[in-house]
Amino acid sequence: MAQPADHADPAATGEPPETLPQERQLVFVYGTLKRGEKNHDWLEGASWQGEAELSGVLLHDLGPFPMAVIGEGTAIGEVYAVEERGLARLDELEGYPRLYDRQVLSLSDGRQAWVYLGRPRQVRHAPLVAGGSWHPTKT
Repeated sequence: MAQPADHADPAATGEPPETLPQERQLVFVYGTLKRGEKNHDWLEGASWQGEAELSGVLLHDLGPFPMAVIGEGTAIGEVYAVEERGLARLDELEGYPRLYDRQVLSLSDGRQAWVYLGRPRQVRHAPLVAGGSWHPTKT
């Protein structure tokens, strides 16, 4: 959806994504918050908005969880609409702003969503996730 020319880009202003009414915001998840993963319950009350790709990030495997950082790659994940209190819960889980930063980024389909991003120094020794889709090691 195109924005009017006189409207500021939410990514530049830090405002919530505008694809939903103000009380619900989109969040892109790519790791332990995805369906079937150990932290999915933290999304209780959120509504599933489908799968999505996020270009412009590199996904690294830190063992028990992945971490995306800005880079020349793509992450594959899921999108959820969360209420303000749900976003606050996710901030707690993700250690925002200490462990992760939270930024509004454009998904490959044009929607804008909050994304939790790490810093390059946090992943300097971690391998990249092949194909951009993280799945915990299963034996």
